[in-house]
Amino acid sequence: MFQYAPGYRTEPEGLSDEMRVRREKLFKLQDAQQDPYQITKFARSHFSQEIKDNYDALEEKDVRVAGRIMAKRVQGKAGFMDLQDDKGRIQLYVSVNELGPEMLAQVKTWDVGDVIGASGFVFKTRTEAISVHVKEITLLSKSLRPLPEKFHGLTDTDQRYRRRYLDLITNEQSRQVFELRSRFISLVRRYLDQRGYLEVETPVLGTIQGGATARPFVTHHNTLDLDMYMRIATELNLKRLIVGGMERVYEIGRIFRNEGMDTKHNPEFTTLEMYESYANFETMMDYVEGILTTAADELRGTYQLTWGGNEIDMTPGWRRLTMIDAVKEYAGVDFGAISDDAGAVAAARAAGVDMDGKEKTWGNALYETFDQKVEEKLIQPTFITMYPVEVSPLAKRSPTDSRLTERFEVFINACEMGNAFSELNDPLDQRLRFQAQMDLKAKGDEEANDMDVDFCEALEYGMPPTGGLGMGIDRAVMLLAGVDSIRDVILFPTMKPTE
Repeated sequence: MFQYAPGYRTEPEGLSDEMRVRREKLFKLQDAQQDPYQITKFARSHFSQEIKDNYDALEEKDVRVAGRIMAKRVQGKAGFMDLQDDKGRIQLYVSVNELGPEMLAQVKTWDVGDVIGASGFVFKTRTEAISVHVKEITLLSKSLRPLPEKFHGLTDTDQRYRRRYLDLITNEQSRQVFELRSRFISLVRRYLDQRGYLEVETPVLGTIQGGATARPFVTHHNTLDLDMYMRIATELNLKRLIVGGMERVYEIGRIFRNEGMDTKHNPEFTTLEMYESYANFETMMDYVEGILTTAADELRGTYQLTWGGNEIDMTPGWRRLTMIDAVKEYAGVDFGAISDDAGAVAAARAAGVDMDGKEKTWGNALYETFDQKVEEKLIQPTFITMYPVEVSPLAKRSPTDSRLTERFEVFINACEMGNAFSELNDPLDQRLRFQAQMDLKAKGDEEANDMDVDFCEALEYGMPPTGGLGMGIDRAVMLLAGVDSIRDVILFPTMKPTE
């Protein structure tokens, strides 16, 4: 006889009357040697949507389905239940003629939320609803807590994020978003694999911070008695692989940045980083446009998307503007006609740009003017190219203007969607850029890079001309799904603990 652990039936504090009744139903089943938790397997033959899609072939055929009871209307000698599985919902018809009075009486005691398995034949009701006429039915798991109110689901935003399992059970739209996310990641892998890329994995923990401008999370390795950083980018390790002769590599992985949280930022998020030898930032422009337009076409079936209340035209052939031209067009300041630092800073301030806390250089004045006055106006897909050296420590300088780098960011709905460079492969310049970052760190900039001596040494062995791209997976899914918060596309977003 099965033995339950001591205290198994001890009633916790705070149970509602409904929860207490559900527990009593479970204990009654256990006393009758019908404990649903002891069932280890149910052989399902079909999913709900599969039955609906193939009704003509399955009519009058036997099927076995399993899922959660989402609605129950069983009275007298017959009735219906709505069963929800991974693919959707289907109606079950139960009757005393098939199940017998004892089993039907037990079914009547089951609750919305219980997990069941059923076998029977496929048919249509008089109202043409595709259903399963149940011949056998089994309780597979007892739901001891009631689901959120059935007509509206889980509507409290905070609870949706904290209890994602309830959100997925009760909100079909939420489930569809995460299915879309999975399909998008598969599409990205397929897109790159078909172009000769190799997927790799790089460390999450490192002894220095680098590869991006961000504040890291710090942890401690007990055995080595060493503080370590959780990665803020995968860039430097992937470029080491380029040096090693792996000419096309990418990684889809989790990134950790110890910074603020808002609708576009979560402390941990997912990026695609990819690097290709003998390519440049223009090659990467073609890739990011190709990935996102292909996703819109294949996953949404249209290039016309709605995001943040704006109609977004994803049709291939996105606009490309240098940062100087964008600032001139949208902010009315022509940094191309200004050559000295003081004049650039004065022009930025005249345009209402806050330069406090920034080094007073031409490059910083250009970037801050773009960041504060232009970015919010970039609604349709737009590539902004040729970034200042000051904000691009890992990008190759422009051959025609050494103040600028061959870098772009792509913006959609005023949101940065991707960042790419013609990668800096000059080890001497790279060492100087790292030193400049170290100087900023010494002045208190917690986001500045460390000096990565090993990476500089790797470059000294020779890295081919290389194009590199970083793209946020989460923001891409936000665009495709038309949702406004990054928490809606991360299954378990970071949340402050409740008391």
